[in-house]
Amino acid sequence: MNDVQKWANGVITEVEKVFLGKRPVLEKVLVAMLCRGHVLIEDVPGLGKTILARSLSAALGGKFTRIQCTPDLLPADILGVSMYQPKEGTFRFRKGPIMANVVLVDEINRATPRSQSALLEAMGEHQISVEGHQLPLPDPFFLLATENPVEFDGTFPLPEAQKDRFFLSLHVGYPERDVEHQVILAQRRRTHPVEDLRSVGKIEDIIELQNQVVQIAVDDLVVKYILDIVDATRHDAGIRVGVSPRGSLALYKSAQALAALRGRDYVVPEDVTELVIPVLEKRIIPSTDSRIKGVTAIQLIEGILDRVEVPVSRE
Repeated sequence: MNDVQKWANGVITEVEKVFLGKRPVLEKVLVAMLCRGHVLIEDVPGLGKTILARSLSAALGGKFTRIQCTPDLLPADILGVSMYQPKEGTFRFRKGPIMANVVLVDEINRATPRSQSALLEAMGEHQISVEGHQLPLPDPFFLLATENPVEFDGTFPLPEAQKDRFFLSLHVGYPERDVEHQVILAQRRRTHPVEDLRSVGKIEDIIELQNQVVQIAVDDLVVKYILDIVDATRHDAGIRVGVSPRGSLALYKSAQALAALRGRDYVVPEDVTELVIPVLEKRIIPSTDSRIKGVTAIQLIEGILDRVEVPVSRE
């Protein structure tokens, strides 16, 4: 698994030149990418989510596009549309911004449900349907969406099916004071720091790394640990809807990717524990009683982790 670890360290080293002090966030974004998954970042504006997407694309060497969601955004604005060519007398399909390797969907909850649904097939099937035709998306394809948890005016809450399509849900959080000082100093440069980033290998190399990740060994005790956690979400009095089988698979795959990132060819229980909240937070629905008491999904999951027995690690 040295190839995966070397690649990840190279990408993180480049991205950290402009996205400072958030290595755990970067690692989990790469975990999702290695698992062919997508990421939802829920946090307040101004924390560098756009910089993260841009710098990641630059480090990977792939094509980057940004979709700024607004209430008047149409599915055709995302997928593309056929344009009439007067000289030729024919229609020619003009690809939308979804046809890229790294796609940033900014403030996804500002798009209408109709436009949000245009992303479902792309996220789940890695293809789009336009005018009765199926078009494959570039490989690899990675979608990073942001959501503002503070403003609710003019927004449309994501349906549960949409949340379940996201492999991980992350929170960036405010930077440390010394890190923020470095960010301020960086503004004295004449060029944007993202422009100086170099690509780590070729974008196509990720496909081989994705194939390596699925070979990571997972002991039966670790599988039981995953199932115990998922099953507990389905029987917790504070949770109205527990984790689906898609969530179980996501936790299994993400643990494999994290193990590879750490240079191991096997998963340890700590890999699972570290990823439980990012994987499951958006996949459970707290009960009405929990909402009234102000108990969050993260607190409910933490309670489950305290109750479920952790198997003895091989390390």
